[in-house]
Amino acid sequence: MDSSSPVPPSALSVDFVADGLKKQSLSEHDNNNKKKSVKLSLEDLNWDHSFVRELPGDPRSDSIPRQVFHSCYTKILPSAEVENPKLVAWSDSAAELLDLDPKEFERPDFPLKFSGASPLAGAVSYAQCYGGHQFGTWAGQLGDGRAITLGEILNSKLESGNPKDEPGSVVCRVSQSFLRFGSYQIHGSRGGEDLGIVRSLADYAIRHHFPHIENMSKSESLSLSPGDNDQSVVDLTSNKYAGLTIDYGPFGFLDSFDPSYTPNTTDLPGRRYCFANQPDIGLWNIARFASTLMAADLISDKEANYAMEKYGTKFMDEYQAILSQKLGLQKYNKQLVNKLLGNLAVDKVDYTNFFRALSNIKADPGIPVDELLVPLKSVLLDIGKERKEAWTDWVQSYIQELVPSGISDEERKASMDSVNPKYVLRNYLCQSAIDAAEMGDFEEVRRLLKVMERPYDEQPGMEKYARLPPAWAYRPGVCMLSCSS
Repeated sequence: MDSSSPVPPSALSVDFVADGLKKQSLSEHDNNNKKKSVKLSLEDLNWDHSFVRELPGDPRSDSIPRQVFHSCYTKILPSAEVENPKLVAWSDSAAELLDLDPKEFERPDFPLKFSGASPLAGAVSYAQCYGGHQFGTWAGQLGDGRAITLGEILNSKLESGNPKDEPGSVVCRVSQSFLRFGSYQIHGSRGGEDLGIVRSLADYAIRHHFPHIENMSKSESLSLSPGDNDQSVVDLTSNKYAGLTIDYGPFGFLDSFDPSYTPNTTDLPGRRYCFANQPDIGLWNIARFASTLMAADLISDKEANYAMEKYGTKFMDEYQAILSQKLGLQKYNKQLVNKLLGNLAVDKVDYTNFFRALSNIKADPGIPVDELLVPLKSVLLDIGKERKEAWTDWVQSYIQELVPSGISDEERKASMDSVNPKYVLRNYLCQSAIDAAEMGDFEEVRRLLKVMERPYDEQPGMEKYARLPPAWAYRPGVCMLSCSS
């Protein structure tokens, strides 16, 4: 249960980790199949509270730090004490998820209710009890600290994070669920009657989030669905059973490609959660989760090993599919990909901007050699003659791979641009918005939110948000943060 050595993956072998896995929508329904629904006021939200209703709760409701036994949650009111809070930014897509009328954002009491300072009618707020490993070491009970679940709306959850004492903000977020691997682990670690809670949590998750499993026969198999991991700390307090991750902080993007990169100062000594280690850490987390399920007699050792092997196979399938999409290839070419990643690492090329620029390459073997790198001029910076030759060789091989597909340059570019973002939430962009907000100007926060809502679109006039970080962005506290930042 508390082993700190990563389990060597039996079926997992990657040269470098992929830049993100298949994106998963908070809604399981295709956008084309959405039905027009009535927009609701805050008072009309469809509160459900299945977590509180169906799972054992703490008989106490006091908020002092303590061990919580034999319980999945503690009913508690948010402790945010804010004076005249103001709504800075909001997500229209989140409102749509909840069928919330956008006009509700204009209510003067909206900031009070969603900061936790004033109760939401019909909501039942609680803090979840969970534990887990952090940096490979069993940390015991953790549980919601600054984060309190405001309530559970049918098919969605709302959570509020209370800030530390400095100019800051209260953030509300939505998710299908906030059940973590650690939600199971804490009860598995205690053994005895708490193993029954592990079984209850498993039943709850199946009933509410994987109902199709109840109707499956034993001969049918379950497939593992990888999440979208950009985190520097993918530990068991942030890995969710649904294959998604939460608590993206600190996180970072590869401003200069380095497989050993970690944006977390706490992770620097061992780089446990660095970019290249993400696949293995995902497997290690699944192994810990499997140990908990085995302790509760929910799966056998053989079944656990099978699931971990499936993870390796599934990860590689997704990795190869996504790299092929990013490159505009019809099939995965290991040699071409490995050579590319090697070149990116040698020259410290910006990962995001490179793939976006790559879509401008024409599938024309007749392009003069001295013009092959013109579409990549903005991303291949300060490279000498030897490196230019290396990149020219790679581009020639790349074009040879593109030609047989018969796909037009325009069609391929559109396809590649749909999976290679132009805009990503780089740390320096966040810092600029924070600096302005601390001076009372929230326009940059709102503008940044709008840009990031459409990361794949060109958005004329917003090109500055796609630029490389300026020199000041490499100072401590911007380019790298700690877990508590």
